Amino acid sequence: MRFTFSRVLLILCLPLVLLACSSPHISQYASEKPRLDLSEYFSGTIDAYGIFTDRSGEVKKRFTVVIQANWTIRNGQKVGTLDESFEYSDGSKQKRIWTLTEVSPGKYQGTADDVVGEAQGELAGNALNWTYTLALPVDDKVYNVQFNDWMYLITPKVMLNKAKMSKFGIELGEVTLSFYKR
Repeated sequence: MRFTFSRVLLILCLPLVLLACSSPHISQYASEKPRLDLSEYFSGTIDAYGIFTDRSGEVKKRFTVVIQANWTIRNGQKVGTLDESFEYSDGSKQKRIWTLTEVSPGKYQGTADDVVGEAQGELAGNALNWTYTLALPVDDKVYNVQFNDWMYLITPKVMLNKAKMSKFGIELGEVTLSFYKR
């Protein structure tokens, strides 16, 4: 086998490329502050402002969300309800009601009418990683799209959210949100 300069360079760079494609792990944020407590942050009224960008980075939709959130204890577990009212830049509106359950310290499950199965969440320090499949209506069809959300508490009132959307492992775009707790 003959090794050319380009093959050697490819072999040397491949581990770096693979490393660059890996996702962060929630444990990386364990010591970050302020510490995120979902039942504390998502309590009361939260306003959110967001955009959806396609793969090229072009903004396709802008939207606002008003979230009414509260928590109770059921069967010894914290259970939260996040009632989300979306309004898009084209005037359309949407509603999503999440039910979140803390299944163990720092681990959450969630359901909503348009979520396929259960969402899984893990929290550490100031960060939450939330993964789920959303039944997303586009024109006259519904597509099951995977979301990988990363939420970061910046101050006690501000949280940022970056969500990658994919289908069959192919990235479709991103949703970027800023939350402000009233």
